[in-house]
Amino acid sequence: MHTQREPWRTSIHSLMLSWCLPLQGHLLPHTHLAMKLASNGFTITFVNTQHIHHQISKSQPNDTEDQDDIFATARKSGLDIRYKTVSDGFPLAFNRFQNHNQAVEGLLYVFPAHVDELVGNLVQSDPSVTCLIVDTFHPWSATIANKYNLVNISFWTEPALVLSIYYHLDLLRERGHYGSHDNREDTVDYIPGVQAIEPKDLMSHLQEADISTPMHRALHKAFHEVQRADFILCNTVQELESNTLSALQEKQHTYAIGPVSPNNPTKSIVATNLMSEFDCTEWLNTKPNGSVLFVSFGSYVLVTKNDIEEIAHGLLLSKVSFIWVLRPNTTSYDETYILPVGFENEIKDRGLMVPWCSQIEVLSHPATGGFLTHCGWNSILESMWCGVPMLCFPLWTDQVTNRKLVVDDWGIGLNLCDRVKPITRVEVAEKINRLMSGKLGDGLQKQSKKVKQTLEDALAVNGSSQKNLSQFIGDVKAEIQKRV
Repeated sequence: MHTQREPWRTSIHSLMLSWCLPLQGHLLPHTHLAMKLASNGFTITFVNTQHIHHQISKSQPNDTEDQDDIFATARKSGLDIRYKTVSDGFPLAFNRFQNHNQAVEGLLYVFPAHVDELVGNLVQSDPSVTCLIVDTFHPWSATIANKYNLVNISFWTEPALVLSIYYHLDLLRERGHYGSHDNREDTVDYIPGVQAIEPKDLMSHLQEADISTPMHRALHKAFHEVQRADFILCNTVQELESNTLSALQEKQHTYAIGPVSPNNPTKSIVATNLMSEFDCTEWLNTKPNGSVLFVSFGSYVLVTKNDIEEIAHGLLLSKVSFIWVLRPNTTSYDETYILPVGFENEIKDRGLMVPWCSQIEVLSHPATGGFLTHCGWNSILESMWCGVPMLCFPLWTDQVTNRKLVVDDWGIGLNLCDRVKPITRVEVAEKINRLMSGKLGDGLQKQSKKVKQTLEDALAVNGSSQKNLSQFIGDVKAEIQKRV
């Protein structure tokens, strides 16, 4: 079905769909991208699932005026961003984390029909819609974009290294590094634009023996689908991943426009939190510059009780001041984990435990001197933007590969442990003190400041990310004109 539309005039009207699972690390960059594109003349219709919208609404204070439309304040500031929600096919009360396989099956076979109906209705009611911007992990974007003659824009929220590895899944399979019960263990040195990488540094999904799971099927479909995209936007920086990006650019129109987050880490005018925030500013204001370790393992992945216990004892042994984000479901979706007996009494005023907070506000505070992180890409970008060195404790999926970039390639972090042996409190304390000492032979602080400058330069007027964004806008306009 091809829809007749008005010729492009002054703005580009794009439908934008974030990832349908309620993951903070995907929602944030999509929201930031919507704001960035709207600031550059795009009209955006932003689509959240009803479940994600419900989570955001629950986490807001009751008197918030943007309860029904998270972009209401952004529109008042002059940005043309409309807001819609769509069902993902499950009831609001359905736990998508506890029933992960079922949720991913829905992503493959149920959600696309809801999206198709929504896109069809929007295109019919507003023929100015010309583009579909979709999270790369969605395995149906090209099919729906083609059906409605929309320019197909894939938004990749992780590093280019991870994209290139997923992009070449078939090659990894052919060479025996993926997809069998006895995968090769030698170095992977044949992926275009990727320097030699060890199998242990591939994403955790690629290290699993069983690749018949719903997640693996979704990955295979999504990364065949992305090869049909008209354009790929990457939330990374050209200078940090130049070889990988160059190789991708030889295959498809790929643009590094990151970091897409606002230049000033202030409170966002768009509600994006899936949990209520605790304000740490007052507590941080009482601490000396660079003295606080921020600890957070993201919004989703579970940590074992043993690891939490060893990290807790390691924090005690280190004597370092810290803020620890400990979600109620950090170790299990069924029970709230209790910390070691007496832990909260022992930390007194040098430790602050919170269920959730504004990560960028904590990282940008002068008192924060280090970040113990699960290596989610959003967390890494925010840490780099604030010039804060990292202690890396990857848990799942891309985090394993992101760790390689942070520690081995860019030299802005340390490994918390080698992941082969169980984590120990003594090692945790030693690594924390090494990170926070300020006298590091590793030169982490110095290197972190250099990388921070690289990010700032990329977003400057003539920086690579700004130039790439301008190039992308020009190329999209040309593609729209071709289709009129």
